[in-house]
Amino acid sequence: MLKLFSSVKARAGAIGLGLVLLLLWEYLAEQMRWSALVMPAPSRVAAALWQGLNSGYFGPHVWVTVCEMWLGLLLGTLMGLAGGMVLGESQRLRQLLMPYVVMSQVVPKLALVPLFIMWLGFGWWPTVVITALICFFPLLENTITALQHVDPRQLELFRVLRASRAQTLWRLKLPAGLPMLLAGFRVAVVLALVGAVVGEFMGSGKGLGALIIAAQGSMDTPLMFAVLVLITLIGLVSYQLSVWLERSLLRRWGMPPSSSEMF
Repeated sequence: MLKLFSSVKARAGAIGLGLVLLLLWEYLAEQMRWSALVMPAPSRVAAALWQGLNSGYFGPHVWVTVCEMWLGLLLGTLMGLAGGMVLGESQRLRQLLMPYVVMSQVVPKLALVPLFIMWLGFGWWPTVVITALICFFPLLENTITALQHVDPRQLELFRVLRASRAQTLWRLKLPAGLPMLLAGFRVAVVLALVGAVVGEFMGSGKGLGALIIAAQGSMDTPLMFAVLVLITLIGLVSYQLSVWLERSLLRRWGMPPSSSEMF
């Protein structure tokens, strides 16, 4: 009961802090007469947000961004897990391929968008591929690390029982490394939204990233802030869904739940 009260108190404090900051922002915008072109008041941002939602203008853009985000996340997660298992199980392949994996990550993804547009055309796929590449590395790195940090006593027990390499991987290493794998997935969820929006800056006519560019071109700053609010909400909900998934899987395997829950 005390733990629940502390959790509710902490969340109420976070909400209260947000409200105070919004009221301070509104007060300063009114008293200092900030131009809506530079820094619109929260009331103007809320009006732009309501107008876009009520008219259905935001709906198609939100749908495109969410679809690109989750498709890229799914593809990047599958690539990261598969690559991590292969490299984690083979030291020779890890020494051979890891330098190239790292080099692929240090290249700015925004610089690759024009190339993917040339290869894949306009539309969803360049953004999905960029998102997948951004999500790929956290899953790969966490999978490799998880497979390398298994209790030696458990490994010795599996050797004594003459378990095959595949049995050791699926029945010991992956379940034992589940917390680290899911932590990498949580990071990938946040990066997926960043990748989707960044990809839309250059390679899409729809989506929240494209809407930001359109609002910038028309100098509609309240609309830009309204889109940023939508992106933030999508990110918070997506992150919370990943935390709930993590807690469910860890509970099923009898492991302590994550403490990363926000709501």
